[in-house]
Amino acid sequence: MRIAVGGLHTECSTYNPVLMREPDFTIWRGDDMLAKPYFDVLKGFEATYLPTFYARNIAGGPIERQTYERFKQEFLATLRAALPVDGVYLAMHGALFVEGMEDAEGDWISAAREVVGDTPLISVSYDLHGNLSQKIIDNIDLFSTYRTAPHIDIPETQLRSVSMLFRALQSGERPLLAWVPVPVVLPGERTSTEDEPAKSLYAQLPGMDTLPSVWDASLQVGYVWADEPRSTAAAIITGTDRAVLETTIKKLATSYWDARDAFSFGPKTGSIEECVAWAVASPTHPVILAESGDNPTGGGVGDRAEVLAELIGQGAKNVVFAGIMDKAATQKAYAAGLGATLELTVGASLDPSSKPVTATFTVKFLLDTDKDTNREAVVSVGGIDLVLSARRRPYHNIADFTRLGLDPNTAGIVVVKSGYLSPELAPIAKPNYMLLSPGVVDQDVDRLVRNRKLTPTYPFDRDFAWAPKIAYSKRSAP
Repeated sequence: MRIAVGGLHTECSTYNPVLMREPDFTIWRGDDMLAKPYFDVLKGFEATYLPTFYARNIAGGPIERQTYERFKQEFLATLRAALPVDGVYLAMHGALFVEGMEDAEGDWISAAREVVGDTPLISVSYDLHGNLSQKIIDNIDLFSTYRTAPHIDIPETQLRSVSMLFRALQSGERPLLAWVPVPVVLPGERTSTEDEPAKSLYAQLPGMDTLPSVWDASLQVGYVWADEPRSTAAAIITGTDRAVLETTIKKLATSYWDARDAFSFGPKTGSIEECVAWAVASPTHPVILAESGDNPTGGGVGDRAEVLAELIGQGAKNVVFAGIMDKAATQKAYAAGLGATLELTVGASLDPSSKPVTATFTVKFLLDTDKDTNREAVVSVGGIDLVLSARRRPYHNIADFTRLGLDPNTAGIVVVKSGYLSPELAPIAKPNYMLLSPGVVDQDVDRLVRNRKLTPTYPFDRDFAWAPKIAYSKRSAP
């Protein structure tokens, strides 16, 4: 069997003013793609794999149109060169937004379908914070999405997607693919699978997979910070018996709808001022403050400094703040050198809606790197050790701190630009508070401007009735 492999994987807030461009992406081509651990799942299935083009980036703003078109052109050219193929595996995210274009995944996937023709099967894996459309469903045959948030089941999701592809090709069965859009769109931090009701909702899925004729049951939370019509939750099912599929998908979609009022944030939440005050007064440590509105892994810019200003204003001590993206301030720290004291203006270098902080800092650490874009500096002001970075990046793992000479375990307060905490940081939090801070991934979604959303959609609209309506892929037999 000949299987083409590729994808485009990122998450785009339409509220983020900073466009993603080609240098922002990690790109894998040819045999280098297949050598990456990310695609290790393919090693369990015997086939001739034909790598096309795969690009990924942490979440951010919309993709520059020229960048997207170059990516798409290369992807289609390498896919065309791989023909003939029996199947295609696309590793996607689901929350792409391209400058001047809605439903970018629909454009990417339908273009792939046009190249390979009607016969080959296309299987897709998705992030549960991705958005779907009928155009996407109409051009694929098999679908599976993550079942955990934070995401700790990526290989398992890829395995379901790839194994279904091989099952269909080896058996000759052509499964049906159906979906039900659910008019609910909530932030991921209110729908973590570690908290109820999402925990129980997602716990249903493995059992549904064992039902006769069900190959995969999937549930999308959707991506709320994309102001486009397809931003909504959805239930998706792949299998062979129409009656079983329809009963199962209606149950899944209805259970999500019925739980809509029960979703809440896992950690205690508050304003910037409240959370900093709680942290300063806490008798236990480290207190971890998650600055949710500027979370780069959710699409945030990563350069807001309001929390830094509040920490200074409240006289917080023994603080590790990782970090603020500010290329100019980072470069000035490197130019000044280790041990230097200098005045820096930090923050608001990309997002004009935020305010910078100007203060006198001491340079405590400079990461040894040959690339200016990878520079990270630790500077201190009062009792705060602040990480400055030349590029947008998260600090979610213990190693992100220790490589900079910092130990979050011994800090009194740790600040990260995050929503729910990563699996490495969550266990050390004593306790964790989530700041409902401003930003392009504002968790207080009622503050978002919604011009293109479906109407009605919960929680923006509340007084309406809904019943599930099943739609099939046009590739599914009548």
